[in-house]
Amino acid sequence: MTSEADIEARFWKELRSSPVLMIGLVGASEAHAQPMHAFFDDDHGPIWFFTSRGNNLVAKLTQSHHAVANFMAKNHAVFATIHGQLNIENDPAVIDHFWSREEAAWYKEGRDDPDITLLRLDASRAEIWLGGSKLGAAIERLVGRDMKAAQAERTARVVL
Repeated sequence: MTSEADIEARFWKELRSSPVLMIGLVGASEAHAQPMHAFFDDDHGPIWFFTSRGNNLVAKLTQSHHAVANFMAKNHAVFATIHGQLNIENDPAVIDHFWSREEAAWYKEGRDDPDITLLRLDASRAEIWLGGSKLGAAIERLVGRDMKAAQAERTARVVL
């Protein structure tokens, strides 16, 4: 059986490897989730996103808003849904900390572009699922293992 701490650690490891989340606002009219590159320093957030003033998430963020972000690892080994508060926080020190050539490519005026908008996700909780292989599932079925119980052992609800 895998512990919740192990499942959470695996999530952060996979997110570092493929740092893209589908993020959307809960209850916002005509809101939809969109892929955004996630930036973070450690395994406990906050999670930051570069975007621009014209982004539809920014238009809806007149104040802090409940957001949901979904994650799927490249290898389908980890899936997660993350809940938290999303805010606009254009902290120059954070922008400098995460700034890179890849980010600069999105802004005509580079680091000094007035369109740069930094979003901060303060994650509060997540549900994380470890994916199993088809072979592993077949073996579990062959030996009579309860598949729902097996999946429950690979799922964690964690406070972030």
